[in-house]
Parts: sequence; C-alpha cells; structure tokens
Amino acid sequence: MHDSLTTASTWSPHWQPAAASRPAMSPSWWSWVASSDSLTARLMAAAGHRDFRVRLINQRIARPCHDEALALGLPLGRHAWLREVALCVAERPWVVARSVAPLSRLRGQRLDRLGESSLGSWLFRQPDLERGPIDITRRHAPFYPAPGPWGRRSVFRHGRFTVLVQEFFLDTMKDELVLPAS
Repeated sequence: MHDSLTTASTWSPHWQPAAASRPAMSPSWWSWVASSDSLTARLMAAAGHRDFRVRLINQRIARPCHDEALALGLPLGRHAWLREVALCVAERPWVVARSVAPLSRLRGQRLDRLGESSLGSWLFRQPDLERGPIDITRRHAPFYPAPGPWGRRSVFRHGRFTVLVQEFFLDTMKDELVLPAS
C-alpha cells in the first residue's frame, strides 16, 4: 500500500443522477456506467483470455471527503474505512475504485482482510443486497494519476452494513475496448 496521490478532502466532484448524463454519453459507455450488475463480473467477461486482478492501492481508517460523508449520512469529521483499488486487465488498470464505509456499520465484516480480493464480488454474493441510485461524474479519480471519461457511485446496503462505492473508468479501458470518448 502507498499513500493517496491527492488528498481526497480537496477534491470536489460534481455528481448527478445517471439519467441526467444519458444524453452526453455514448450507448457503449452507458451500458457500462449505468449497469446495476457487478462491474467486477463485467470486467472479467470483457477481459476474455486476459488475466483480471484487483490491485490494492490503499486501505486505511480516515476521514472521508465531504461529499462522501453526505452520501452516507455520516457526520462530518467522523472517521470511516477507506479502500482504493485498481481493477486491472492484463496488468493494465481499466477502472479505479474508492469505497467508504462508516466504522459503526462494519461489525463482523472483516473488510480489512479483503487484500487484493474484489469487494464487488463479495457484495454481489449477499442475498439481501440493496443498491441505491447511480450518480455519475465527468471527473477522474483524485487518488490515481490516469485520466478517464466517467466515474460513477452508489451506496450499497447489506443488513446493517453500508458502503459507498465509487468507480472511475480509465482511458486504458476506453482504448482497449474501443469505446468512444463520451
């Protein structure tokens, strides 16, 4: 693990409901960004014969960004579990993700032991999983140096457990899947 490249507290994305971004987005991107199924499973299928893996960038207890705390209903200044990963195909990052979970909602989940396993794979195995609406941004991830055309986020709930998952699609994915820029 290493430190984030940008302090998340200085980052201020403009999130909007997915439906508001539909006219600005190509149908190819819409099928990725607006899908409510497992992004990990979709990436594995798109990878074909190439290896898929999760690369852990950072995992720690820290204060989330202002917009993350608001999305989770977490009082400002309260600490949370933060995890940043790169979802890689053939060792090239296609998506980077940042997950934020309130500490009070982590009891028994042992997420600190995920290592380089997919949080999404674990989430989508939960029978009572509820996913909130998807929001979209044109900003790229503040903790990763590579740009990308789109980011999305939504809140997942499983019993008492709540986590905000933010996923940022990178230009390497766009280039390798031959997706249009927008």
